[in-house]
Amino acid sequence: MTVTSTGLLLYRIDDTGLLEVWLVHPGGPYWTGKDEAAWSVPKGEYGDEEDPREVALREFEEECGFAAPDVPLTLLGRYKQPSGKIVSVYTGETATELEFVSSNMFDLEWPPRSGKMQQFPEVDDARWWPLPEAEIKLHKGQRPVLDALRARLDELGRPYRLE
Repeated sequence: MTVTSTGLLLYRIDDTGLLEVWLVHPGGPYWTGKDEAAWSVPKGEYGDEEDPREVALREFEEECGFAAPDVPLTLLGRYKQPSGKIVSVYTGETATELEFVSSNMFDLEWPPRSGKMQQFPEVDDARWWPLPEAEIKLHKGQRPVLDALRARLDELGRPYRLE
């Protein structure tokens, strides 16, 4: 059975035309100190009975600590990850200033095989990244979403700059 996940890639184009995307950094000991290819679209798994768009909004709120801005959302595409997971990514433009608040927590035996359970935030940071930096920060399997975003903006005739 294929695992499915869904997420929300918010973007903004500032007064100078700079295109930026909102990404999250995973929490927990494995990701501490990792930056390149470590960031992600806020996302989470869903089942057959769930609406992927609604799950994307819920996961955004759980991972960022606030509800996603109320903006029109479009399915950007579905992307197969190296793990085999299929991620559906919705996108929307916002002018809202976002600031990471907090994330939901998860339990993990840490250190491994220690018998000690600890809680860690699912996300430990979230912020805006200009596209050239986002291309380095984002997990390699999610990088095609940035190409799709550029193609969508070009298709819409929405001007932007990368640097």
